[in-house]
Amino acid sequence: MAALTTGCTAQDGGGEVAGLCAIAAKYEGRTYTQVANVDFIVGQALGPAEFPPCDDTPNDGDAAGPEPTTAYAVDGLNPRIAIAIRYTSDEVMLLAVQPGGSLPPEVKTLTRG
Repeated sequence: MAALTTGCTAQDGGGEVAGLCAIAAKYEGRTYTQVANVDFIVGQALGPAEFPPCDDTPNDGDAAGPEPTTAYAVDGLNPRIAIAIRYTSDEVMLLAVQPGGSLPPEVKTLTRG
């Protein structure tokens, strides 16, 4: 399973956060970002996806590439809207396409409080 290296932070010399990468994945040319506090059921594997590299410290000389993973269907949602990604053997997260920073209505109905 892919490590979530896309969820990273860096601090500059003064203790300020210099960069922050969101948890995101690419699948079939679309970028999906993590949605927290949702109830969903994971369906069958859809195919290859990837975590894009986190370049929050551009001058560090570490040119990490994308990390491969697998996208899974989410019961009741079109994969063009949301997918699931397994990031540990027993934990899965929901990621959704969020045009304009808004959750699609179909995903909003799954959120808890």
